Amino acid sequence: MIPIEELYANKIFLNAVLPLLKVIVEKKENLSKKFNNKNVLIQISAKDSDGKVGTHYKVEDGLWTVVKGITPSPDIELEFKSIPALNNFFRGKSKKLPKIRGFKNIGLLISTFKALITMSNLLGATSPPKDTQEKDLLAQLYFYLLSSGISQLNKAGHPEVSKWVKRSPDRVYAWVIEGKPELSAYIRIKAGKSKASRGIYKRSKPFFTMHFDSVDSALGILLETDNLIESTISEKLVMEGAPEFGAQLGEYMTLVGSYAK
Repeated sequence: MIPIEELYANKIFLNAVLPLLKVIVEKKENLSKKFNNKNVLIQISAKDSDGKVGTHYKVEDGLWTVVKGITPSPDIELEFKSIPALNNFFRGKSKKLPKIRGFKNIGLLISTFKALITMSNLLGATSPPKDTQEKDLLAQLYFYLLSSGISQLNKAGHPEVSKWVKRSPDRVYAWVIEGKPELSAYIRIKAGKSKASRGIYKRSKPFFTMHFDSVDSALGILLETDNLIESTISEKLVMEGAPEFGAQLGEYMTLVGSYAK
């Protein structure tokens, strides 16, 4: 039997981490041009007692769509022998390659691997990139990962997160960087339901916002190279809302990170 912690981690990898591949391909011209005008189904999966779990990408004329779940006939597939095998590969704890299908599309297969390596290098960074665009992309990826990851833990029935969401009235928690609205993300929770979204929440002011004064300040906290208290005192990070909710949100951010590492 697969430990419940591995199942929680798998939900995060399949539904919060792997969807970031689309963002990376779209942002990086050296990757996106490899898929220009291409039509292909790409799947990343793991065998399970009930069959398979996975995420796939529908690429139509070079445009990517992320689809949760399995497609029966992908053109390219990376199939791991088990859920823990997939988790450990994306944690960087295993170098054992999955079963690979799709050598007839060798060019796109290689490009898929390049995109996955790029994602791994970005999310595995321990210090901020030097390039400004890379910094922006990394902060964006983290915000998307954290908002989606918390929501996925709720949907997977994680006891702490589900209890928090179930008891909550309609509230929005947001991550924002001054002057960079395109990097923002938020999660809306209410009576057991949660939904992660990208961009600025515009219907009303969020219940709680982690507001960073710059990308560097955000990455300092996200990569744990800056001290949270010092950043708050110096107003590199302003918690817009009651401090106790900031501490609570921070706990769930750390929880997501623990499953993804």
